[in-house]
Amino acid sequence: MPQVPRPQAVTPLAVTMGEPAGVGGEIVLAAWARLRSSGRPFFVIDDIERLRRLAERIGLAVPLVAIGSPDEAMARFHAALPVLAVGGGVDATPGRLEAAHAGAVVRSIEMAVDFARKGAAGGIVTNPIQKSTLYDAGFKYPGHTEFLGALAGRGHAPVMMLACPELRVVPVTVHQSLASAVADLSIAAIIEQATITAHALRRDFGITAPRLAMAGLNPHAGEGGAMGREEAVIIQPAIDALRAAGLSVAGPLPPDTMFTPRARPTYDVAICMYHDQALIPLKALDIDGGVNVTLGLEIVRTSPDHGTALDIAGSGKAHPGSLIAALAMAAEIAARRSAGV
Repeated sequence: MPQVPRPQAVTPLAVTMGEPAGVGGEIVLAAWARLRSSGRPFFVIDDIERLRRLAERIGLAVPLVAIGSPDEAMARFHAALPVLAVGGGVDATPGRLEAAHAGAVVRSIEMAVDFARKGAAGGIVTNPIQKSTLYDAGFKYPGHTEFLGALAGRGHAPVMMLACPELRVVPVTVHQSLASAVADLSIAAIIEQATITAHALRRDFGITAPRLAMAGLNPHAGEGGAMGREEAVIIQPAIDALRAAGLSVAGPLPPDTMFTPRARPTYDVAICMYHDQALIPLKALDIDGGVNVTLGLEIVRTSPDHGTALDIAGSGKAHPGSLIAALAMAAEIAARRSAGV
């Protein structure tokens, strides 16, 4: 694969449209209103008329400007929200899903990734998608993370990390049932996810000696085998291999105590065994400031840590905090990569 140009600090961030019936559009409008004077410039790949109608509907006076290329966003951002056309027109009604919009949703992601891979965008921030609608239209991937891995991966499965100021978590298994997650858990998967995570913490977050905390799968981390053997036969061998490779890894730790206020400062990231084991503590700590970061890609990608919120779409009630945090984190990672630190 050809080497990807290093994003420069002067490039804007690309924000995707997300599900147009959800809250993505209104949180982009609200985020621009808050960041226009202080944030790293960004542009959104969307339909400008859709955003105009949405801004009027929620009573948010946000000027919009059509751009033809990402570089135009740098000069226009402080006066208006730059919008790069996704193509085809998107006439969406808030809260009402339509499979006809799936093509534009996917195209927005593909365009953003292409800009980032070419160095025209410093990174991408993806608005929430409605996976059920995409599935109905023939989408073949379990979610954003897997699709991005296909578009901009490095030959291994991408890693989903959720982060807020108080906690970082990585689920080893992600978008699957709990029964299949347990069946799929393996020594190799834990080693791969933890290794990619440690590398990303060094490169993208400036943590020179990352401390990993490995969660157990069962209550009390198996309690010596009385409550399950996965800790002994899967998790501990993975920990041993990671330590042999020079990583600092604690565990297996009882999942019911490793997220307490006293425990969290002792590690830089929690490696969890399944989706909800990771996401419940993070969302309980910071539902408005959590960020989804995809590790192991050749580009920078972050996303708000929430869904499409169809029940409040178009009401103006959606909180832009998670998107603002995602934009800030993408900007920080992009700047660190550009500086080569």
